[in-house]
Amino acid sequence: MLRTRFTEEFGIEHPIVCGGMTGVGTAELIAAVAEAGALGFLSALTQPTPAELDEEIRRTRARTSRPFGVNLTILPTVKPVPYDEYRQVIIDNGIPIVETAGANPAEHVAAFKAAGIKVVHKAVAVRHSLSAQRLGVDAISVDGFECAGHPGEDDISGMVLIPAVAARVDIPTIASGGFATGAGLVAALALGASAINMGTRFVATAEAAVHENVKKQIVANTERDTTLVFRKFRNTARVARNAVSEEIRQIEQQPTSTFEDIAHLASGARGRESVLSKGLMDDGLWWTGQSQALVNDVRTCREVVDTILAEAEELIGARMPALLAR
Repeated sequence: MLRTRFTEEFGIEHPIVCGGMTGVGTAELIAAVAEAGALGFLSALTQPTPAELDEEIRRTRARTSRPFGVNLTILPTVKPVPYDEYRQVIIDNGIPIVETAGANPAEHVAAFKAAGIKVVHKAVAVRHSLSAQRLGVDAISVDGFECAGHPGEDDISGMVLIPAVAARVDIPTIASGGFATGAGLVAALALGASAINMGTRFVATAEAAVHENVKKQIVANTERDTTLVFRKFRNTARVARNAVSEEIRQIEQQPTSTFEDIAHLASGARGRESVLSKGLMDDGLWWTGQSQALVNDVRTCREVVDTILAEAEELIGARMPALLAR
């Protein structure tokens, strides 16, 4: 049993987190993560309305009595999002932990803290981590450059960013980006983190409600099968390398191109419908991290968690002590 500041302060059995993933963080997966003793976050905005989030929380609670959280990502959108209504659903349901991401979460952090909810904020830089700590969050999830989704614009790998943040903040840090194994968990703890966050590894599980082609593609892919898009617009995102992402990159290289030129290709709704639901792997953007190179099979969430813990404990208890000179 690995006990860390994260497990003690957040009341979670194991120092493993499944962060919020749009289109993936639904009841089936998050309940399975919770049942395995880890912390999973439902993705609030995967649900089209606050009422549907309320129902998804109920569906999750019907599957597990263990704690789980909700992710609320604050991003600019064409259609206004009723964030205050989503927030109120989270509060009314007594969710114990919220993960915030994206834009400044100050308004939401204040409301969640007033309701006695712990807040984890995702950050991609030391300066953002310090700002979140000043807002009163309870932990920082540190996204290194290897991560799926938005790694920021500084291109700092987790090997540097995780200890840099851990050295500057006074709250627990969760290492995110590039983690899928027990060795990764041990490395994260050695770098000063209190837990690891995994997205890609949990997508390739039996309980993830995505098409089987997605899971098979993650297993087949290597560390070279991701690419960065939206860099021209300072909204860099790491996605799977496929026909759509390559087309977006070509358009971005044109001097006069604008986001409107790629909007039809970059649509999140298109990716969820074509890729996640139908398994058309070249028909839309889909998120995956460089850690896919470390995913060799599709397992249940419990098998993933148990294997990572067993590997970590074996490293800490047997293999690493043997390295010490006598």
